[in-house]
Amino acid sequence: MLPEIESSGVSHTGPVREDNQDAIQLPDRSLAEDHGWLCAVADGMGGYSHGRVASTLALQKLFAVFYGGSDPDVPQALRRGVESANLGVYQAAQQMGVGRMGTTITAACLVNSTLYLAHVGDSRAYLIRDRRATCLTNDHTTVGDLVRMKVLSPDKVRTHAQRSVLTKGVGLALFVQPDITRHTLKEGDRLVLCSDGVWSMIQDHEFAELAGKTKGARELSQCLIDLALERETDDNVSAITVHIHSLSPAPAEQERRGKSWALPLRNLFSRRDDPALCCYSHL
Repeated sequence: MLPEIESSGVSHTGPVREDNQDAIQLPDRSLAEDHGWLCAVADGMGGYSHGRVASTLALQKLFAVFYGGSDPDVPQALRRGVESANLGVYQAAQQMGVGRMGTTITAACLVNSTLYLAHVGDSRAYLIRDRRATCLTNDHTTVGDLVRMKVLSPDKVRTHAQRSVLTKGVGLALFVQPDITRHTLKEGDRLVLCSDGVWSMIQDHEFAELAGKTKGARELSQCLIDLALERETDDNVSAITVHIHSLSPAPAEQERRGKSWALPLRNLFSRRDDPALCCYSHL
């Protein structure tokens, strides 16, 4: 039995920025069904040159390595994908002579009933279950460090003047170590990946409230973007939502290890782009 997973993503330039430095990516369904449903959000760093180049290139590298390899170890494949993204962005900056450019990456891979996350920066992943939203990622920012040291309370993060000062990013140095985490999913769960232009405008509990009021992944994605714009975010806004309608049973360990992941990358990066808005969905 194949899992039934609905997903959708929306990215918008926002009311202040002249260009959209965010990038979002969902895979070709044929790749997802066989090797994991990988989706990701990347937020190019506005304080450096060519943030859009960095975010787009990072996702291309991540997806190419993840789906083009032969390693069935999902955490290791995600780690290698982020490392390739980091090196690709770092080298592109050197070749372009633009100094440093960088991006965040928050990537989610769903395999059977397991969610794997790879994370660098301050985009976020939320799990919505039983009308509650839980943030599954740690912000790699100066303010995030203060919260973890219990110097600053979590409710002060969104309004802090240094909220967007990253302590770790993709492409800023020759090496990067992503956070790789694993979580067990249940039928009915929803997952939200979003850039800080979204979560800085929306409280954690509001993610769950909006999920309860919307009918599908595409409607939830659009509602998140609309709310961030309505509250006058000063950044690009991007969100991917995933709704787990049903899950497939996990295969036997031996069968999983023996399966090759080497696949053609046809249509992997096909997308519909608009200077202000891009939106695409899978069911």
